[in-house]
Amino acid sequence: MMNSNRAEEREYMVKTQIQARGVRNESVLHAMNKVPRHLFVPEESAREAYQDYPLSIGNGQTISQPYIVALMTELLDPQSGDLILEIGSGSGYQAAILAACKARVITIERIREVAARAEQNLKQAGVTGVTVLTGDGTTGYPENAPYDRVLITAATPRIPPPLVDQLAEGGYLVAPEGDRDIQQLVRLKKNRDEISIERFGTVRFVPLLGRYGWNKDEEN
Repeated sequence: MMNSNRAEEREYMVKTQIQARGVRNESVLHAMNKVPRHLFVPEESAREAYQDYPLSIGNGQTISQPYIVALMTELLDPQSGDLILEIGSGSGYQAAILAACKARVITIERIREVAARAEQNLKQAGVTGVTVLTGDGTTGYPENAPYDRVLITAATPRIPPPLVDQLAEGGYLVAPEGDRDIQQLVRLKKNRDEISIERFGTVRFVPLLGRYGWNKDEEN
């Protein structure tokens, strides 16, 4: 470790893992440099926090590799003041990155224990502007809709219709869509009655469980 804040490790991570692969959004690069990723992983994995691979955070969940977090955030293109709905809180790291981009975030986590840890991690890191909820994220959170952006951080067999309904006109929804083993990273844009979808390569995420995701007992 360089120091307790580990700023030099973050700077090296951003230069070699993120900028080197083509991420150019200055707000995203600033957020990745700012947020202390080591506070969002289990203590036994803290030394590996800035390495170029995902890490287990317990309960069958993972924190994505830094590049994937940066890429998905760049595709989402969060603007200052945006209201963003995140499905799958995980460790809270992705929500912290969005908050560092000056967005307001509502994040929904299915597993109560994981949600509690995410909330604790966000508090420890001094992150504000994030609300952590527990529930079935595939149904969204209509109470605060519409959302400027929606981000799904687990593999979905299809984009859940309620999340499209809750997306604001002109907004983006980014998600890994496919089967339980391999997915395509997609960006959906909502324009009036027209939906357009772009694809950005192959990824692999844990499955999104819920009413509009995978059934817990469902096989590939």
